Amino acid sequence: MALSQSSLPARAARDVAIVLIVMAVLLFGSAGTLAWWPAWLFLAVYLAWTALTSRWLFRHDRALFERRMRGGPLREPDPRQKIIMTLASIGFGALLVLPGLDRRFLWSHASAWLPIAGNLLLSAGWIGILLVFRENSFGAATVEVMPGQTVISSGPYAVVRHPMYAVALLMLAGIPLALGSWRGLAAFLLIIPALIWRLLEEERLLTRDLPGYPDYTRKVRYRLVPGVW
Repeated sequence: MALSQSSLPARAARDVAIVLIVMAVLLFGSAGTLAWWPAWLFLAVYLAWTALTSRWLFRHDRALFERRMRGGPLREPDPRQKIIMTLASIGFGALLVLPGLDRRFLWSHASAWLPIAGNLLLSAGWIGILLVFRENSFGAATVEVMPGQTVISSGPYAVVRHPMYAVALLMLAGIPLALGSWRGLAAFLLIIPALIWRLLEEERLLTRDLPGYPDYTRKVRYRLVPGVW
């Protein structure tokens, strides 16, 4: 059921607030302190980019805005994608908890420049997401082929087949660095297999159900990283 246009911003604001509260609990609960400036800066940067991206989508592509609100493991129509998204959600939680433990036990001893670099990397990922959204109005949060969907081969899709996942890697790598944690990168490495599994399952679906996609895969060779894979 489609949400009314007037309720969309309120629903989005509520969802963002819930996510931020959960993130804050994981961060400061694992750190055992509120005196952790990289975590506060990270949450502020994350909120700013979330608000900016949501505002842009609501103004320029409300259908995509609504589709992006229907994400999460339970929303996935494919049972394998439910498993993948559950694993990814656990991995995302680990991206916050492990740096928190790092802060508690002072494992990394990172310099002050690391959180700044991490937030810049995170911001680069958000900019990439905006570019993907501008190019592809079919970028739903779930893996499915929608009525009227066509192959997108322009913009970032002319470089790699899955630019959303490519920029997601930038964001995910940036999170532990933004929190000043080198050891937090271990959680990032654990998420990569789930992301690749999701990507391959999505390609299988698109090849089967989206006309023109097999031709697109022959034209654009690389799935995720240009010149690598």
